[in-house]
Amino acid sequence: MPSAHEVAVEVTRADRRRFAAVWAQALMGTSYVPMTSAEVEGRLCGYTDRLVDALLSDPFDPSAARAVGVDLVGVHFTSAESLARTIDLLGDEILDVLRLGSSPTWRDRVAALQGALCSGFVQAARKRTLDEQEAIRQAVLDARDSVEQALRTSEARFRAIFAEAAIGIGIADTGGRILEVNDSLRRILARPSEELRRIMVHDLMHPADTSGMWRMYEELVRGERDQFRVEKQFNRPDGSTVWTELIVSLVRGEDGLPLYQVAMIEDVTDRRMLQERLRHQAMHDPLTALPNRALFLERLTAVMQEHEPGDRVALCYMDLDGFKVINDSLGHHVGDDLLVAVAERLAGAIRGDDRLVARMGGDEFVILVEDSTGTDQAIEVADTVLRALDEPIRIGGHELSVSASIGIVERPVRGQTAAELMRDADVTLYWAKADGKGQWALFDPVRNANEVAQFRLSAKMPAALERGEFYVDYQPLVGLRDFGVVGVEALVRWAHPELGRLGPDKFIALAEETGLIVQLGRWVLREACRQARKWQDDFGAAAPFISVNLAVRQSRDPNLVAHVAEILEETGLEPSRLQLELTESAIMGTADEPLDALRALSRMGVRIAIDDFGTGYSNLAYLRHLPVHELKIAGSFMEGLRDAECADPVDARIVGTLVDLAHALGLTVTAEGVETHAQARRMAEIGCETGQGYLFARPCTPEDIRDFIASRLD
Repeated sequence: MPSAHEVAVEVTRADRRRFAAVWAQALMGTSYVPMTSAEVEGRLCGYTDRLVDALLSDPFDPSAARAVGVDLVGVHFTSAESLARTIDLLGDEILDVLRLGSSPTWRDRVAALQGALCSGFVQAARKRTLDEQEAIRQAVLDARDSVEQALRTSEARFRAIFAEAAIGIGIADTGGRILEVNDSLRRILARPSEELRRIMVHDLMHPADTSGMWRMYEELVRGERDQFRVEKQFNRPDGSTVWTELIVSLVRGEDGLPLYQVAMIEDVTDRRMLQERLRHQAMHDPLTALPNRALFLERLTAVMQEHEPGDRVALCYMDLDGFKVINDSLGHHVGDDLLVAVAERLAGAIRGDDRLVARMGGDEFVILVEDSTGTDQAIEVADTVLRALDEPIRIGGHELSVSASIGIVERPVRGQTAAELMRDADVTLYWAKADGKGQWALFDPVRNANEVAQFRLSAKMPAALERGEFYVDYQPLVGLRDFGVVGVEALVRWAHPELGRLGPDKFIALAEETGLIVQLGRWVLREACRQARKWQDDFGAAAPFISVNLAVRQSRDPNLVAHVAEILEETGLEPSRLQLELTESAIMGTADEPLDALRALSRMGVRIAIDDFGTGYSNLAYLRHLPVHELKIAGSFMEGLRDAECADPVDARIVGTLVDLAHALGLTVTAEGVETHAQARRMAEIGCETGQGYLFARPCTPEDIRDFIASRLD
């Protein structure tokens, strides 16, 4: 859309005068105005300038339209017809007359001007009416208090005001019998004066009247209050309904006791209809015509506040799978048409007064099921939605297949809030998309609690690292022939102040997701190298190498080589006494990426090992070109070799093949998960050099490892 300055140049003075002329013609005859048609048009020219300037303002500010509404009442354009024609003219003509086009932005601005003008008009008209009402009330009081001559004068004045007032006035006694009505009230209620004088106030009750309104009425006729004001509907003889603003006042005698009640009634049907129209626009999505987020949340909040014991509620929160691809590749107009088509299918498939289908924004929709009968019903609704989207949607020559992911929350209303329901529905929608899309997922409090716990755990990790809550245990790698300690693997642990000791399976994945793994891994590497240097000083050439795991994100860190070199120099550990372990999937994932880092580390003298070998999908032709020194066979293969007499021949053959493959590539082999002597002997027979597992030692402290190394040297 062009800037306000650019548009201002295009909107000529002639355009503005043309709109003012159309406006003047529309208003003529709707109200009594003491001006000629030329004077009216001249006045409206000034109002038009203010409206056009507000429309083109940047930033947009519709407040000038409110002042225009006030000024219309000030120059005696006070009828509902004057307001209605002005509002309709703004909505239907201004963009065309000013040649501004009809983009959503201009339409939104015009709607804002309509609302502001209407607000100013209604408030000014109400003030004018209240001023009239005060004059009438004063006339009634004057009539009671004046002497006979003054009474006749006052009564004449009152009669003139009573008869000619624009608002309806009715007088009744405290028993509710109507005594007098004016012509305006007769026109408002569309009943003859004689008929009204034959009926009682209670005969004018409407089915929509609240008990509170009639309670205030009873208090007034008993003398417990002097006035009340309400909005009230009245039925007309032709079956139509008129909306009014009703003010009922009590007139007391000299003794202070109630004598009469005076009702002043203003027809606000047009204003009410305008308000309803504006409310509908504010509460519905302009693209799909479905209820929008505001209306959905309003209704959901009402359900949460107004419920009976045992009531249940369900939400089906959905979005379209792959919508962004369609929107980006085929254009936003196709995306918009798709949303309209989906909305029509949802509205057609989900029916019932206890159900609401709303568009939350973008490609997200939500279905509210009030008075839910249980989880099965909510699942049935979700299945209905998925079936409704099975058939491809044809748009502009494209046949589009679209599916949805749906998060379902169904539970008792009591003890819940709208915010909690929406939060859990959003979480469950994420589960549905993560589980494969095109399906629904049901909220699981246990799964949610676990995810919340994981989130809290990840949030505490950075501070835990700073506070020194992490520590390293060590597990030896033992030669299967001489049972000497060849290496030691460093295994990080977390001494959580609330949860106790946590193994790496509880937090390494979280550290990967948050990116903290690089900082944590660097700390583990430094701690392990510092400890290995102590063993190097203690045992000399017999000292074992230290083996440290590298996470996938660490292996991609461009500063990895520099950090390793820095730590080796800082601790004084020989590079040959450091082994870095990467999983098979991680190291094979570098097939299309530079291997400069691994090769640089290997040239530095650092050993490279593939951990959990045999569980991934290795490219064997590629494996022979990697700078790898050792394969660690996954412990899952050890299970079949636990019992020497009942060894699984398949596991034995697989392990033998893996060992032969490693030796053919010039690599050494470590068997992980060795727990029995049978496993150790079998792996030694197959040709495996080292073993690691509970048979030799569980992960333990540096002091215990030192004693273990020393015992194997004796």
